[in-house]
Amino acid sequence: MSNTFTRMGTANSYDNALRNLTSRQNALSSLQENVTSGKKILRASDDPTGAGAAERATTRIERIKVEQRALEVQKSAITQAESTLGSATSLLQSFRDLVVQAGNGANSPTERETIAKQLVGIRDELLELANRKDSNGMPLFNGLGSTAAPFETSVDGTPPDPDYTYNGLPGQSAASTVAIPFTLDGRATWMDVPESNGVFNVSLGATNTGQAFADIGLVTDATTAALPANGYDYTISFTAPVAPATGATTYAVTNNTTGITSAAQTYTAGQSITMGGISVVVKGVPANGDTMEVNANVAASRPSIFGVLDRAIAAMYAKDAAGNTTTTGANSTDANFNHEQAISLAQIDTSLEKISSSRGKAGDLLTRADRITDTQSKNTIQSESDRSNAEDLDMIAAIADQKNQQTAYQAALQSYASIQKLSLFNYIG
Repeated sequence: MSNTFTRMGTANSYDNALRNLTSRQNALSSLQENVTSGKKILRASDDPTGAGAAERATTRIERIKVEQRALEVQKSAITQAESTLGSATSLLQSFRDLVVQAGNGANSPTERETIAKQLVGIRDELLELANRKDSNGMPLFNGLGSTAAPFETSVDGTPPDPDYTYNGLPGQSAASTVAIPFTLDGRATWMDVPESNGVFNVSLGATNTGQAFADIGLVTDATTAALPANGYDYTISFTAPVAPATGATTYAVTNNTTGITSAAQTYTAGQSITMGGISVVVKGVPANGDTMEVNANVAASRPSIFGVLDRAIAAMYAKDAAGNTTTTGANSTDANFNHEQAISLAQIDTSLEKISSSRGKAGDLLTRADRITDTQSKNTIQSESDRSNAEDLDMIAAIADQKNQQTAYQAALQSYASIQKLSLFNYIG
């Protein structure tokens, strides 16, 4: 029994030594592979939990990259829209300056014709800006939809012509935590300009022959003006002495809601005429029988910015006896020219405010895009840290482990080499 035990012990010693050498060689090889790759997880089987955490972190990083690429496209489009609105502001201001210049009494009718042609060119440029597209061919002001040109013109023969229609879907898509809209609301930017002062309109009587005109008027007492008995519906009638008669020109105000006409009062050019919580300043010399109508501003009839410009352009020309616009420049004393100029300047100012407001929204979106980028950068850093913690190798500790493992492996090899030829049989003979 003792001889059998000795022979089995020698074989087991060899087997154990070989297994130990193989195990240390495998461990050293694994450490070498880890150090070479810089990863402590090379296969999911190495650490299923860590591999899952690293995969989730990598997925988050890739998703952020995709979202940031989309955000850059959105940011580029809104930047272009903001720049376009800046150009539009400059053009509108130039338009306004020309309208003011046309009001100079020193200008002749021919000079007003020239100014009108300049105004047409500016209007056409503005229409081109409103239909501008981004680098991907998408309109900058198409709101919530439509790839066609947002603004179209058409002529139906009914003044004012041309007519302007908005083809986009009105509205503004909402920004999210990772994205901003591609486009701006074209309707809010370019359409629905309130007429005159935005509350009521003053128009000249169709049969007027004098030179009287009015400003856009203002609300002096909103509570009184809103009463049902007032209703922003009045007619101002002028009575002037007819030669050879002499005397003062007077006016009377009729409340068309109640049918009550005020007592006649002496007309003085440049003084306010008050009625039901509102007032209107009338200038110029009215003829006997001239009238002015005051009516509430109707939201449904609000023009586009382009319509506002067309109205100002039309005012540069004189009208014939039937009230139709001619091709001859208006005189500086023309009542229609002076009246329309006051309205046009007010509506151009309102148009500038609308574009400025839209430009401000574009600026807000760009600021939001910058905040999103900052947040995404922080999220990327956090996700990269999570991924690194899950799978990256501590190189200093790994190299130390490799050195220790290499030393142990070398010791095992030397030990095995020194005992591999030892056997009881070597001493029997």
